[in-house]
Amino acid sequence: MPNSPETILTEYPLFRRGKVRDVYNLGEHLLIVASDRISAFDVILPTPISDKGRILTQISLFWFELLKEPNHLVTAEVSDLPSNLKSHSDWLRGRFMLVKKANRYDVECVVRGYLAGSGWKDYGRTGAVCGLSLPPGLKQCAKLDPPLFTPAAKNDTGHDENVSFETMANMTGTKVADELRARSVGIYQKARDYAAQRGVILADTKFEFGEVDGQTILIDEVLTPDSSRFWPAADYAEGRDQKSFDKQYLRDYLETLNWDKTYPGPELPSAVVENTRAKYLEAYRLLTGREFSVR
Repeated sequence: MPNSPETILTEYPLFRRGKVRDVYNLGEHLLIVASDRISAFDVILPTPISDKGRILTQISLFWFELLKEPNHLVTAEVSDLPSNLKSHSDWLRGRFMLVKKANRYDVECVVRGYLAGSGWKDYGRTGAVCGLSLPPGLKQCAKLDPPLFTPAAKNDTGHDENVSFETMANMTGTKVADELRARSVGIYQKARDYAAQRGVILADTKFEFGEVDGQTILIDEVLTPDSSRFWPAADYAEGRDQKSFDKQYLRDYLETLNWDKTYPGPELPSAVVENTRAKYLEAYRLLTGREFSVR
């Protein structure tokens, strides 16, 4: 299993397999296992990144503890696993979360604090980002103050679709939509301020929420290099691409290939694998202040 791109647990039924995470139904709870798979342009690449699932899980656990936001985490300790999973302890250690079952809101709650990525492209075409007008003449990677909330409808098999806040409100109800927007922007601002103290710019991120017993809680991963754009503050300047601690390095490499961004993706050279892993490790070290080790 350690060298497999998929996690294979036969003791419980598979609830859902995402691009990175495999979710198992344990009855009262779900078991989320972060694999070492990596995706780019919505394609899962054939080459895993060693320890990536553990790094992502440990970053999420760090943020859950720091933010003190209501969330789905029950435990991430191997000692708390059901007895029939103890034989998988070495593989699961550091890469799983046992979580509450939540009724997921099928919305990606995206918060953009800087004009980058698809937002920059959208602005160049329309002068707006996801339909939200911005002043003319902004440069690439300009800071957006206040941050923009740009929701997207979730698509588990393909690319999420940007939607207006009004469309989101029709999906979730106005009261929930207002809460998700306020919570998302508030969490982003708190995380942005913390990251700034660590010399890191949190350029943008996305959150997922669900409902448990009438309470809205954070679910899935949170503020990881897979769900966020992190830049070194010391190197930041408007008007150009930024160095990053996320998947942008990998995307930039893939852009140099003669690949049409459809399945199957290309095998990754060992140097690209190691450099990508180093980006994730650097994000972990800078954000948590700790050296990575398997818990």
